[in-house]
Amino acid sequence: MSKDLDEELVRKLAGLLDETGLGEIEYAIGDLRIRIAKPVVTATVAAPAPVAAPAAPPPGASAAPSAAAPEDGEVVASPMVGTAYVAPEPGSAAFAPVGSSVRKGQTIMIVEAMKTMNPIPAPRDGTVKAVRVENGQPVEYGQPLLVLE
Repeated sequence: MSKDLDEELVRKLAGLLDETGLGEIEYAIGDLRIRIAKPVVTATVAAPAPVAAPAAPPPGASAAPSAAAPEDGEVVASPMVGTAYVAPEPGSAAFAPVGSSVRKGQTIMIVEAMKTMNPIPAPRDGTVKAVRVENGQPVEYGQPLLVLE
């Protein structure tokens, strides 16, 4: 192995690491092997503050259904943080509009994460009862995407 390390190559690899957002990169050619890794940074996440329960509506007033109310059916949640797409491309029909029947494994939505389109499959056969996101909406891990009945 050569004792002279190509600093320009190391700088290019480090730049590629930053550009792509990867945590580490390895390069090998012949006997030369270079591994560059970013230091692991751990973050402390504070627990959410307790929220007071909403007051009961006055007598005679109807209570509006809450967004956090339990769903009648199976909620399909986002498996990742990203951008949800309900159709394969702008202007085309939705993968699974409300009222449509879906088969287990059928793509019902796409979540884009880090420029990768991730199909979200139906967990079972069923009918789409509700779609909980808009096309192009950012979504969080665990956020409801749609409801199957």
